[in-house]
Amino acid sequence: MKQRLRRAAPRVTSLRMTGGLSSRVELNLRNLRIILWLAVVAAGLAWLGLASRREQAPPLAAPVLTSGSLRPVFALPDAQGRRHESAEFRGRHQLVFFGFTNCPDVCPATLAEVAEVMDGLGAKAERVQPIFISIDPERDRRLGLDAYTTAFHPAILGLAGDALQTRAAAESFKIFYERDEEEAAPDGYLMSHSPDLYLIGPDGEWLKRYEYGTPAAEILRDLQGRL
Repeated sequence: MKQRLRRAAPRVTSLRMTGGLSSRVELNLRNLRIILWLAVVAAGLAWLGLASRREQAPPLAAPVLTSGSLRPVFALPDAQGRRHESAEFRGRHQLVFFGFTNCPDVCPATLAEVAEVMDGLGAKAERVQPIFISIDPERDRRLGLDAYTTAFHPAILGLAGDALQTRAAAESFKIFYERDEEEAAPDGYLMSHSPDLYLIGPDGEWLKRYEYGTPAAEILRDLQGRL
């Protein structure tokens, strides 16, 4: 009996060791799962933080240009088909804006400011040529480009070429535009584009970029100081 007990004892001891090892393994697995879940949560929070920073990040700045560093050119027809080239306006300042007639906000707001500037220049207005270049030329010709620009100010010259002419002018001014499909918009699309107003000097050189929203009074003061 004693021998049997002695022989059985190691088995009992072995069972106790196995039970302890099993408990430790389960504990380690639970800890591992906790660590993995914490890692997943931390990664998720980091991703959300990155996404938030991306949403809050300011848009890419426009190219930094200085007077004389750019001489933009264009060759585009007006609504009557008469071709106008940038060299035609030598000796005058040009206020150039790219847009489209179905634009719901940016274009009419900017053209209204241009009109206010032209009125404010008085007799000096003849030394400035405001130009509206269509980035949606086919539709704008159909809708009536002249009627659109004249509604803001009779001095604004509307130009609308073909796709290649429009792209060449935009690249020369280093501006961006593209078509955006939008079911609720007229004809099912809108146009995204650079919203700023550009001042070209009498010698054809780029002088200044007026950011969208620059008050007409500020543009007027700047122009009056140059004329």
